[in-house]
Amino acid sequence: MPDAKYGEELCAWIQLRPGAEPLDAAAIREFATGKLAHYKIPRYVELVNEFPMTITGKIRKVEIREQAIKHLGLQPS
Repeated sequence: MPDAKYGEELCAWIQLRPGAEPLDAAAIREFATGKLAHYKIPRYVELVNEFPMTITGKIRKVEIREQAIKHLGLQPS
């Protein structure tokens, strides 16, 4: 995601398995603390039902970025 200070910030899109326990952004960050370097812990966390896919079944990363920027109200860099 665009960031004025660092240029870009991390955003994690997470799709939960059916029947999995509900999670929130704080639980994700807490889990990552101590397992990842502090700069690798995502600032933004989006829990989604499905990822945007191409016809061949690949995840459309460009569309994810566009949707996240729009949803979070950020300015593209």
